[in-house]
Formats: sequence, structure tokens, C-alpha cells
Amino acid sequence: GGLPAGLAELAWTPPVDIEETDDAYVVEAELPGVKREDVSIELAGNELAITGEIKEKERKGIVRRRTRRVGRYELRVVLPDNIDGDKVDAKLKDGVLRVSVPKSERAERRRIEVNS
Repeated sequence: GGLPAGLAELAWTPPVDIEETDDAYVVEAELPGVKREDVSIELAGNELAITGEIKEKERKGIVRRRTRRVGRYELRVVLPDNIDGDKVDAKLKDGVLRVSVPKSERAERRRIEVNS
């Protein structure tokens, strides 16, 4: 990232669940109020990076309490090596980003015939 060192730690990490199914790894991150175009998803090798920014909204009133997060967020997940990066599927619905990363064919268990 092109951020100066001082700003780097300001990025926060969204809450995330990672689920392994028979044929994929499913990463679900909570990103309330985030629009599709404000999410960037990259897969470098087996590291999935989800980054973006929640923009501070303009307010007319006085903020009496504030615990909601705004600003840059960053989530990095290192997945096992047996993934197929060409078929990643990402959906954003109801404030939850769901990224499904299929396992690669070569990682499937194969039954080996025993020869005499």
C-alpha cells in the first residue's frame, strides 16, 4: 500500500467467518453500509485481501455517541494452497460480503488402486 507508516494501523478489520465446505472456502465479512464499488477484492497466490473504505457521512446534528466504524478497512486471509483462483465468486448482500473460493481439482482425494 502507498500509505505512510503512521496511517497504516488506522485500517480496521471487519468481523469475519471462514467456512470450509467440501469444494470451497467461504469467507463472509460484515461490511454494513458498504457499496459494491467501495470494496476491492484481490487474490494474490493464496492470500485473499478485502480492502476499501467506509466514508463518513455528512451530519447535520451533533454526534452524541459514535461506535460505528468509518475509514479504511482491510481484511487479509491466507487460505490453503489448494484453491482455484480463477473461479472466485463474490457477492455483497444485506451488508455481508460473501467470497467463495473453490478448491482446485488437483486437491481432490483420489482413490488409488493397489496393484499386485
